[in-house]
Amino acid sequence: MRQGLLFSGVIVALWLAAGCAKPNLRDSLSTLQAPDAGPILLAIYQPWFGQKDHLDVGYSCHDPNVLRQQIAKAREMNIGGFVVNWYGPRQEFEDRTYALLQKAASENNFKIAVQYDEAVDHPGYATDAVIVDLQYLYDKYLSAEAGPSREAYLRYNGKPVIFIFPKDARTDWNHIREVTQSWPDPPLLIYEDDSEKYPEAFDGFYAWVQPGDGGWARDGSNWGGDYLKDFYKSMRQHHPDKITVGAVWPGFDDTKASWSLNRHIANRCGKTFEDGLKLFRRYQANEKAPYLLIETWNDYEEGTAVERGIDTCGQSERSSQTALGGDRREAHDLAQ
Repeated sequence: MRQGLLFSGVIVALWLAAGCAKPNLRDSLSTLQAPDAGPILLAIYQPWFGQKDHLDVGYSCHDPNVLRQQIAKAREMNIGGFVVNWYGPRQEFEDRTYALLQKAASENNFKIAVQYDEAVDHPGYATDAVIVDLQYLYDKYLSAEAGPSREAYLRYNGKPVIFIFPKDARTDWNHIREVTQSWPDPPLLIYEDDSEKYPEAFDGFYAWVQPGDGGWARDGSNWGGDYLKDFYKSMRQHHPDKITVGAVWPGFDDTKASWSLNRHIANRCGKTFEDGLKLFRRYQANEKAPYLLIETWNDYEEGTAVERGIDTCGQSERSSQTALGGDRREAHDLAQ
């Protein structure tokens, strides 16, 4: 498939055009002192490649050379850190990948965090299972005993940031917050979308890949713009004191995944990514969200990977003014 634009070109051109940059943006990204340095680009990282039950993408996530190369490429794209899909000690391969990535990040002026993927195989004791996993995370990767690589962990106002990917409605997050706040180095917990049941258990919320109100269209035309608008409006209206983490994705196609549900979001020759970035810019201009999640760096099984570029159907690079400049009507809609 021809890549009309190198992804690094998309990120640099569009991010700068979005008004989110300063002349020393790269230096700001390298320090990750949110919120003063402005919004930081983070990319979701899938750590399971190299296992036989996943797609062969040509590399193993256990190869330190591959990890160093990925970090170097991400930094060229103005990406300041990876947020790694992580399951705790119950998935040894992915946990080993995380350990290697944190070490590589610490050696290459990069940041790392976990997106904790909650277990669904603990009927009756889901809350205890989460506490066990997060305590393991703290002891092995965040505590003073974790070694020098702990300095690579992503922090906001001095506190480590843990993203939560929820799966079990029975989990008592108020209790989990009590436990994690008792740690010597208590974290910030960032939950997907919202939590009506435990809104005070979380310090913020992040957007995740969604097609929007129309659901999964067969042709992938529902790319999620209405969902993103609703997410930003809801955060402004209902959670103004919480951390808002925006999102952008290039498309979605899970036909290569063993768990496929035949779901699609069209790439639209790069416009799905561009339009998501426009919405974030129009929200961030007033709200100063500290992070933007690129979803994802390398999920080839669900068609969201940006590691090897975004297909633009052979089109030449749009000018930043055309890509991000003049659509005031959409900004007005977002403000309503």
